Amino acid sequence: MTKKTNLIHLKRFTGIIFLALIVISTPSFSQSKRQYTTNYNGWYMYFGDHKLTKKWGIHLEAQVRRHQLISSAQQILLRTGINYHFTDNSFFTAGYCFVETNKYGKFPSLSDFPEHRLWQQVQVKNQSGRLEIVNRYRLEQRFVFQPIFDMYTGKYNPAKKPTYSNRMRLMTRVSIPFKGEMIKDKSLYLSFYDEVFINFGKNILQNHVDQNRAYLAIGYKIPKLGRLEIGYLNQLLIKSDGLKIENNHTLQLGLSSVLNFYKND
Repeated sequence: MTKKTNLIHLKRFTGIIFLALIVISTPSFSQSKRQYTTNYNGWYMYFGDHKLTKKWGIHLEAQVRRHQLISSAQQILLRTGINYHFTDNSFFTAGYCFVETNKYGKFPSLSDFPEHRLWQQVQVKNQSGRLEIVNRYRLEQRFVFQPIFDMYTGKYNPAKKPTYSNRMRLMTRVSIPFKGEMIKDKSLYLSFYDEVFINFGKNILQNHVDQNRAYLAIGYKIPKLGRLEIGYLNQLLIKSDGLKIENNHTLQLGLSSVLNFYKND
């Protein structure tokens, strides 16, 4: 890996953070009218990218997201997809995701509501000295059943027809082992990433930047299974009106598995 390539990766990572800070601080968010709140959440997650053949595989994912670390529901997320591996370190995925969002915190939704997503992404991993660098580019087509008032029941319920929107997600993740040159079986490592969520197209109100996630964790690579990480996520979440902003301090516990489902001869 050349110094020029290292500089490109560094620029990508700092560029994501810079973009998030600039857009969030623009006047369109009417700073004088902003309302802020802080939540303390816990996300408990499984990610699996399992090869079925040398080139093809399946993505399996489940996340249980809890408010006040564990005491009440925040979200349930189930995601699956089909992977196509260009190389050992790069692949394309297309799939489906279901999300159920619950009422939580000081800025709760009007009712619990579901969301269906189609999604596509490209993920590329590079090794730069001791740094393992992962860049992920994801597109989402969202079908959200926003809560509306039901005059017959006098309550808010999910709409019968979804609101469609598009979102782009840009993530750069950097991991470094505490010992050795690369992360391998039984390695302890430090990992951090930043991810920006950008809404575009029709039906977007004021939150063109949907959220920013900054993450820091300690991980362990379990032989033959994958990686176990525990860490802290700061989620800056901007509501659709562009005025209500959540600063969410989140404990994350996640298992990422790359166990193959085929015999590699």
